Amino acid sequence: MINKGLFSSKTDQWATPQEFFDELDREFHFDLDPCADESNHKTPEYFTKEQDGLLQDWSGRRVFCNPPYGRAIAAWVEKAYREGTKDGTIVVMLIPARTDTRYFHDFILHRSEIRFVPGRLKFGSGGGGSGTENAAPFPSMVVIFRGAGM
Repeated sequence: MINKGLFSSKTDQWATPQEFFDELDREFHFDLDPCADESNHKTPEYFTKEQDGLLQDWSGRRVFCNPPYGRAIAAWVEKAYREGTKDGTIVVMLIPARTDTRYFHDFILHRSEIRFVPGRLKFGSGGGGSGTENAAPFPSMVVIFRGAGM
């Protein structure tokens, strides 16, 4: 019997495990979280859903992006790629490792550094991540876009 929970989720928001973020932050020194809210932002400056990080300029920033994992993820990947090509900008994304998607082939493969995360990350529930933590039903990857000078 196949567990349907392995293929779907009740939420598209997966709160980044703090320890995992801290390790990346030590390397990249983030200053912007473009898809967050008051309870789950990882940097002092962040954009909420209402501010729509997809419409904002990320130029010259050190961006950590853990976007909603629903249908809009392709738009977030394209935005990260386009912003991550700007001078003095670095964008680090935490997303599901879905190498069979169009956005992976159009914007990630041969255009970024890819780090596959071993095992399954333990995400908090959407929102503040204060709920119970469970292993994700998908593998994850970190995708890094570096503009000139980064």
